[in-house]
Amino acid sequence: MFNALTSAKALAANYPFATKDPNLGVITVPDPRLDKIASLVNPLKVIPTTIEILDIAGLIKGASKGEGLGNQFLANIREVNAIVHVVRCFEDDNVIHVDGNVDPVRDKEIIDMELLFKDIETLEKRLDRLKKNAKSAEKEAIRAVEFAERLMKHLEGGKSARSFHVENEEERELFQDLWLLTAKPILYVCNVDEGAVQTGNAHTERFRQAVADENAEIILISAGIEAEIAELESKEERMEFLSDMGLDEPGVNKVIRACYHLLNLITYFTAGEKEARAWTIVRGTKAPQAAGVIHTDFERGFIRAEVIKYEDYIKYGSEAAVKEAGKMGIEGKEYVVGDGDVMHFRFNV
Repeated sequence: MFNALTSAKALAANYPFATKDPNLGVITVPDPRLDKIASLVNPLKVIPTTIEILDIAGLIKGASKGEGLGNQFLANIREVNAIVHVVRCFEDDNVIHVDGNVDPVRDKEIIDMELLFKDIETLEKRLDRLKKNAKSAEKEAIRAVEFAERLMKHLEGGKSARSFHVENEEERELFQDLWLLTAKPILYVCNVDEGAVQTGNAHTERFRQAVADENAEIILISAGIEAEIAELESKEERMEFLSDMGLDEPGVNKVIRACYHLLNLITYFTAGEKEARAWTIVRGTKAPQAAGVIHTDFERGFIRAEVIKYEDYIKYGSEAAVKEAGKMGIEGKEYVVGDGDVMHFRFNV
């Protein structure tokens, strides 16, 4: 799966713990809008945006206490922004399962519980410190203890931190400062055999029911097929392969877009003779901070942003035509960048 996403050559072997050290890969985010802009501008270079993906060691029961590669796994997972949890939903006697049989619900619950145990351990340590601070009788310190105890009760009830209700900004800061593993947003990828990519199977149906209350996206992928597609040399070969499978695009494209959505990311574009390029920002980012993604000087000396909506760029066919039609916006420091905006920044340092 990792290799299909990144065109990497990480070891994918038929035995448990084939992955010991994390594999880091860079994924190109597919975006037909960039291709469309490039076809109008005809730049020397076209540069898509990327996200980093980390393939980390497997996890077994007892990982929170250091079993298997548990401590390493948990340290790696603490560093990521979101989790893509790939669960096995196919039968194949030739592919070993660490627990002897295929049960995606059990597999998911093992990982959930190990992450939860680690979060409870993290919170216990923080609660001890907060209780010491609360002896000062300061209202803020007492409120922090009350919050941590409420969160602890939630976790001990077997519920993830991501389903915990934070009541105000003060609690939000305390919550974020804990860096809890089960607070990370999650995407489930059911790894199925070739025949179940479109319709699913008994395993995926049972899994859907098990995660129904999590409000998480589930994507069905055949990692074996995706790896084959990734190895084909030309776009034409890949499209022919997909057509034969009854698919309109590689499944990994859906995974990448879902990751992007999960992380609350959007894309803006810059376009000129030298390059057409996609840039990643968090939804809600204002113009100066969006400019800072290109270079810190752009943010420091920000004067204004010249903004063309993607639809207008395509409709009028060039920057000059957009200007002529009066469709270019001149925006200041408070402008919130929209998904698909084509931007020029004016700055002075």
